Amino acid sequence: MELKQSLSTHLETEKPLRRYGAVEETAWTAEGLGRNQLDIISMAETTMMPEEIELEMAKIQRLREVLVRRESELRFMMDDIQLCNDIMDLKQELQNLVAIPEKEKTKLQKQREDELIQKIHKLVQKRDFLVDDAEVERLRLPSREESRAST
Repeated sequence: MELKQSLSTHLETEKPLRRYGAVEETAWTAEGLGRNQLDIISMAETTMMPEEIELEMAKIQRLREVLVRRESELRFMMDDIQLCNDIMDLKQELQNLVAIPEKEKTKLQKQREDELIQKIHKLVQKRDFLVDDAEVERLRLPSREESRAST
């Protein structure tokens, strides 16, 4: 019982440790250290000044923006390529049906011809929307030239 009281009294009088993640903060003293050395933040293997960290973070943020923009452009390009391939396949099938003289076409072939025209029309509309979206996205995200100008 006396030990419990002693421990609780000791813990109450002691300053609580400030923590960053799981690492306890070290109390720096000004003895023997210049002002610049007090501003140094040390992490694992690197030692950087706060200004250097801010610059590095700004560079990383700009790089991230460029990469996000490029990823978006590539996704639009892939979607565009796929739509174009689908349209070309349908057009080829439609050409084969159109090559058959009208008198020789079956009712099923005429229906298929109409279906193909509708599918091609829908895919062309979808591609138009995709191109519009790509343009909106291009205008929304900062361009590479703007990113370079801000550095």
